[in-house]
Amino acid sequence: MSVLSKNFIIYNGYPLSFVIALTLHILLLAAVLYFQFNSRTEVLELVQPTVIKALFIDENPQLRNERALERQRIERRDQQQIAREREQQRDAEAERLRQEQARVQEQTRVQEQARAREQEAARATLREKQEQDRLRAEEQRKRESETEAQRQRQLAEAERQRQQQERAREREREQQAAAEAASAEGARTEFELVQSATAIIQQLVQENWSRPPSARNGMRAVLQIRMLPTGELLEASITESSNDPAFDRSAENAVYKAAPFRELQNLPINVFTANFRTLSLIFQPEDLLN
Repeated sequence: MSVLSKNFIIYNGYPLSFVIALTLHILLLAAVLYFQFNSRTEVLELVQPTVIKALFIDENPQLRNERALERQRIERRDQQQIAREREQQRDAEAERLRQEQARVQEQTRVQEQARAREQEAARATLREKQEQDRLRAEEQRKRESETEAQRQRQLAEAERQRQQQERAREREREQQAAAEAASAEGARTEFELVQSATAIIQQLVQENWSRPPSARNGMRAVLQIRMLPTGELLEASITESSNDPAFDRSAENAVYKAAPFRELQNLPINVFTANFRTLSLIFQPEDLLN
């Protein structure tokens, strides 16, 4: 293969333009050398160089196709790159969302575990407090029960001692009353003793009775009194009310003021027991003007 055909192949089928350009440059170089050697030294005329523009008459279709294919390949590569980048962005966004969801779920799980631990701790504290309250309540009930039992024992012992003393005093009074009754039995009858003692009690109560301003004729109050053989008053209670609290209180006050009835100590024990251990008194102001 000749050099010309090789150059023709090298320059992609553009020999004419290359030859023309090369010829013009050679001619221009020859002209410059000619003027330089043939002109006088003292006279130097500057010549404006001619601008030669090389224009491509036509583009090689093969090169145009290759460039078009290259551009298409580059565009496809760019589009594929853009698609891969978008896919990577979507994958990255999906991964970020997944990680965010996982992080939120983990935080939620940790918070739920913390709340569960707090609730369990609160329940344990509540159970412990309830157990302590129960133990304290049981201890308190135990102490109260022991205190109450001790108080009951003390009361029972005090009552037992009081009853023993009462029985002793009663025996003494009975003995004394029996002795006195034995000496007075021949002089007075039981009826006379009862009438006398009753009159004394009524007189003492009447003397100590201060009738209230609300007292009216027709009012009636009945009191039942319980006494000891010594004449001491054990109890006075209204068995029949006058429907006037002031009137009822005045009757009770009169009995308490008149007690004790010492005259009863002289009665025989059998007379006292039968007639004066329990006695009813009637209060009615029949002597009022209104």
